[in-house]
Parts: sequence; structure tokens; C-alpha cells
Amino acid sequence: MVPSVSPAHATARRAQLFDELVALFLDEGFAHLTLDQIAARLHCSKSTLYTLAGSKDELVREVTVHFFRSATTEVEAAVADATGTRERLTAYLTAVGAALAPAHEQFMEDLAEFPPARDIYERNTRAAADRVHELIDDGVAAGDVRDVHAAFVADIAASVMVRIQQRAIKAAVGLDDSVAYLELAQLLTEGIGR
Repeated sequence: MVPSVSPAHATARRAQLFDELVALFLDEGFAHLTLDQIAARLHCSKSTLYTLAGSKDELVREVTVHFFRSATTEVEAAVADATGTRERLTAYLTAVGAALAPAHEQFMEDLAEFPPARDIYERNTRAAADRVHELIDDGVAAGDVRDVHAAFVADIAASVMVRIQQRAIKAAVGLDDSVAYLELAQLLTEGIGR
């Protein structure tokens, strides 16, 4: 009789594989890697990878979802530790930048070129812009920041965030995504401050 793997162990191993895949993709990108190469790098079989996703494209999509889900958790933890609107906004955008900091240029290029992964990045960018709007709205309502038109400021932030995601900021001024988010945080917090 073959011993069964406990559900907790299977779940832990699955999470570990996704974390290792995120680290590999952030470091090297993913477009050039085959499933055989990925399996060799992770010291697992291709059949193990197929337990995560049915194809390389699906695997890339799932890894991208895992990356952004983990990043969102880290970003929200940073916001939870901050007080005041300017501090919360700075914490939020700085944490977004920090989450993207380990991403090698090749990963960002591959992300921009692969529609399923790009769609996930776009969706997360929209969610981040909505969160910025919420933080500014809260600050205006609390009297914590200048009485700015929160939707307008958030729309400007969203426009910049989309340009960051689309690699337009990198092309125009040479800033990596993580640095661009830091610059955006400084610009917004100075602009809404009292």
C-alpha cells in the first residue's frame, strides 16, 4: 500500500512550488523557459508542474496570480501599520514599489508581452488605483489632507500607474516600476498635504 500524502503537506508543497516559481520568474522572466527547464530548476517532475496547471501558459498565469496575491497581502500589511492619510498613502505606494523591486527587467518585459499575465497586472493596477482613491477619500473626509477632489487625484494616480504597468514610464524616463511607484508616492503625498 502506498502511503498517502496529507492534505496539509500537499497544500504546503503546492505553496512552496508557487513561491519557488515566483522567485524563478522574477529573477529570469518566463518566456524563454520550457516546462522541462522549469521542472529541472525546481527539482521536480513535469507531472508535478501539471498538478499546478495544465500547460505552461496556465502555469505562468497561475504564478502571476500567486505573485500579485502575495504582494497585495504585503502591501495591505504595510498600510495597516501606518497612521494618517499621507503615511498610509506613502506606505501603500512604497509597498507596491517594494513588491515589484525584485522583478528583473526580463520578467517585466515577459509580463507585458504575455496577454494572460498582462491582464492580471492590469487588473491589479486598477485595484491599486481604486485603493489610492479610497485612501485619499478617507483622508479628505477625516480632514487629514487638503480638500482635494479625491476622484481627480486618484484618476491622475491611476493614469500614472497604468503608464508604469504598460512600461511607458520606463521608456519615457527610464524608471523601473518600483522606483516609479516611489516617485508617485512622493508626488501624491506632497500634493495632498496640508
